[in-house]
Amino acid sequence: MRIKVFLLSVSHAAVDLACAALFFGLLQGEGVWLNMVLYNAFAFLMQLPMGILADRLDRNLPFAALGCGLVAIAFMLVSCPWLAAVIAGIGNGAFHVGGGIEVLNSSDGKAGPLGVFVSPGAIGLYLGAFYARFLAEHRFIMPAAVLFLGVVILLYSRRNEEKLTHNAEFSAELPQAGLLPLAALFAVVVLRSFIGTSDAFSPGDALSALPPVLAGLIPVLLLALGKAAGGFVSDAIGPRLTGIISLSLLAAALFFPVSPYLALCALFLFNMTMPITLHASAKLLSRARGTAFGLLTAALFIGCVPAFLGFRMSAPAYVNGLFALASLGLLLLGLKKVRA
Repeated sequence: MRIKVFLLSVSHAAVDLACAALFFGLLQGEGVWLNMVLYNAFAFLMQLPMGILADRLDRNLPFAALGCGLVAIAFMLVSCPWLAAVIAGIGNGAFHVGGGIEVLNSSDGKAGPLGVFVSPGAIGLYLGAFYARFLAEHRFIMPAAVLFLGVVILLYSRRNEEKLTHNAEFSAELPQAGLLPLAALFAVVVLRSFIGTSDAFSPGDALSALPPVLAGLIPVLLLALGKAAGGFVSDAIGPRLTGIISLSLLAAALFFPVSPYLALCALFLFNMTMPITLHASAKLLSRARGTAFGLLTAALFIGCVPAFLGFRMSAPAYVNGLFALASLGLLLLGLKKVRA
């Protein structure tokens, strides 16, 4: 299982790196806003119907490999930018759904592996923006690497077919009184996505003495480490206590932003609940885990819509703190019907 999670996590970083490199390197210029919206809509909103499809097909690793192939193909379509953005978005979404279901199925009820799987994406996006600078001369390195990883995933699935997990017979039926908890988890992700587009986590001058590359990388690493840590801490002390501790400390850090270094700590705490919400929604929809995955990625997109429209929240510190406390209340409601 560790090899599988490692392979999918590395591939996650590569897929997001390739998509960022494609967008920032080849899809700039006229129509860039439309390309950005199309890419994100197909990468996030389309994960819901793709999740339903993947749940029914029960071919999770081939589905993830298909996503890698589509991302590679998108590089061949840059003469039609909107089409390249759409194909890259679909490929990104397909990889996330297929990989996410497989990790959920094989994690033996634990959230730690899911945290490991989701965490490298932010690093890939950050590095992709830098790779884009060299894209003119090395245009085919990244799609070739993603295609190679897709082939490796396929080969792994064939050689280990008897060890792979299988999806439960598809059913999107919720347990009794499960609709409200699922709606609460959905709201948590919308709120987290919206807060993430604000300036609440700006480190200010805390990293100004560092080289620009390193100064930009440190927040990204904290973001990724927060996601990974959230899963393991949840396994150790339970999702409710993890949510209470991380979001209470986050609220305190946002209410009293006395130091720019505190903003970096807040960034870590802010992301600890990501694997918790994904894992909890998959438990509520235990016979439709891809659907659950896609539902929450749709919530991510909805939370970013104001930013796409040019609205960037800039509010007093106490407002961000209140948002954190609201997230905690919604999370506890969402976890009410979830067995630890």
